[in-house]
Amino acid sequence: MQQAFVTINDTTLRDGEQSAGVAFTLTEKLAIARQLDAIGVPELEVGIPAMGAEERDSIRAVSTLRLNARLMLWSRMHEADIAACANLGAHLVDISVPASEQHLAYKFRQNRAWLLAVLPRYIDQARTLGLEVSIGCEDASRAEPDFLCQIAAIAERAGARRLRFADTLGILEPFGTYERVAHLRRHTGLEIEMHAHDDMGLATANTLAACKAGATHVNTTVNGLGERAGNAPLEEVVLGLDKLHGIRTGIDLRRFPALSHTVASASGRSVPWQKSVVGPGAFTHEAGIHVDGLIKHPDNYQGFDPREVGQEHRIVLGKHSGTRAVSLVYARLGLAVGDAEAEPLLAQVRRFVAEHKHPPEADDLRTFLDDLRNPHHV
Repeated sequence: MQQAFVTINDTTLRDGEQSAGVAFTLTEKLAIARQLDAIGVPELEVGIPAMGAEERDSIRAVSTLRLNARLMLWSRMHEADIAACANLGAHLVDISVPASEQHLAYKFRQNRAWLLAVLPRYIDQARTLGLEVSIGCEDASRAEPDFLCQIAAIAERAGARRLRFADTLGILEPFGTYERVAHLRRHTGLEIEMHAHDDMGLATANTLAACKAGATHVNTTVNGLGERAGNAPLEEVVLGLDKLHGIRTGIDLRRFPALSHTVASASGRSVPWQKSVVGPGAFTHEAGIHVDGLIKHPDNYQGFDPREVGQEHRIVLGKHSGTRAVSLVYARLGLAVGDAEAEPLLAQVRRFVAEHKHPPEADDLRTFLDDLRNPHHV
């Protein structure tokens, strides 16, 4: 049962920061929170209070920004950890619980009956602190589907509002994700939140499948930052929901490149050249047939207008360029190049790319033309 609107709960400041070697300063954390809020992200998962006083202070600092976004905390299923969530200015807490036999047996050395018995106590503790509760089913992708429904039933009766379906190891594929979330959707009135990891490169696809199956909320991170291979990228999920399924999120991606740059800089994780939506190569064209098609009509080679994500088409010259592209690129530099010059210039471009492994920049192109027109100058 596809939703018309899905709430993005961005976890860049929690799971994103759990990426190995990443640690945001307070200034960086506040800047990221402001930019997420500015593009319309309605929920932010902002930290783990049990980590200590410094983490709690940073959470309070985010709360004092008075953002439109609601703030979520993350906690283990321990009384002291939940107690640490008090008076931080947050609205919700995700209490992580072991959902699979693997985690029950080998992390907690307990069984299903134990979890179902103790769960209401922790939900009640969090609600007493004034927090709304999500139950984070860790390793839900390896859990028995009917057991997840039992967890949901107990949680709903105890006053929780949401269940987080965590594909903790990134082992699901979209068809299986759809079946599992649809099964859960048929058996609970709770909000369902999808938390996907990208270990097999399927985090975005699994997130979209979960929404088609009835998930009401999804976790994302900017640039797909996160543990191991990362989480579902905010930019891909928002764009995919809109363009592929007509599902609204209320998020405006036109200012996303600045946010992407902020997170890349703060995390020390640069955006790959070919990264969808925000990578430098995402809207870069070289092949002659593509360039010719774009010149004739942009929709010949664009699935969506790059301006929707704060980008624009960029044409570069390389091995696969044609003479028409040579003339166009030089014209954009304010230099008129005729057919007689385009051919030798293209040959020079191809030699340059083979040697340097990147397209020539504007200064290189000016030099090529100057050498062609003034072959004997020193």
